[in-house]
Amino acid sequence: MQKTAAILAIGDEILSGRTRDANMHYLAGWLTERGVDLMEARVVPDNAQMIGEALNALRERYDYVFTCGGIGPTHDDITIDAIAAALGRPVIEHPRAAAMVRAYYKGKGDEVTPARLRMARTPDGAELIENPVSGAPGVRIENVFVMAGVPKIFQAMLNAIEGEIEHGVRLYSFAATARNLPESTLSDQLRDIQAALKDVTLGSYPIEGDEKGVTVVARSPDADTAKKAINAVAAAMRALGFEPEMEDRKKK
Repeated sequence: MQKTAAILAIGDEILSGRTRDANMHYLAGWLTERGVDLMEARVVPDNAQMIGEALNALRERYDYVFTCGGIGPTHDDITIDAIAAALGRPVIEHPRAAAMVRAYYKGKGDEVTPARLRMARTPDGAELIENPVSGAPGVRIENVFVMAGVPKIFQAMLNAIEGEIEHGVRLYSFAATARNLPESTLSDQLRDIQAALKDVTLGSYPIEGDEKGVTVVARSPDADTAKKAINAVAAAMRALGFEPEMEDRKKK
């Protein structure tokens, strides 16, 4: 059975345009390599009710939910509280998380302030996600992974949960690019190829707004099916007078 996931990005700074979210892009590639489909992405502000509503909707629908943002030391870092409330659990100071935070700041020669110890708070019953970058851990509770918003830390936390993600069916992917061929010129042929083949999806991606051509990607859990589809696309491109550039994007 194919595994599915969603990402919930949290933070006023994303919605205001102050911060550009990079975690969704990275997570999508990371999950694809493991045969997990990223099906949905949501962005919500630092609002406990909205975080909880979005989380509960996503965790019921998908195998995994990844949140990013709002687990730092400041007053507007409310993700832990919002998630605990959504799951009906109290917030505790996790003993091992507190030890990790203390060790990190002690190693830097810094004081462990009450604000910094906020990063040791977790929903009751949560498991910790190691953070080799800045000490303060993320948490896993049920099918929800609560991660930092800083991309470098988010990526390190993903590496830490490698063994907790059940891999799904990996897709074979092949691409054909025709320079200067407008996407609309190829649309009828793509529709016919898609209708004729089962267990394959065709994605069509214009280059720079269709000004410089089109790339078509065929994806399937069966390599021969994906290859057959992209060969049909390439033949259609040639019939229109455009020699395609072929690319093997097979996931290993």
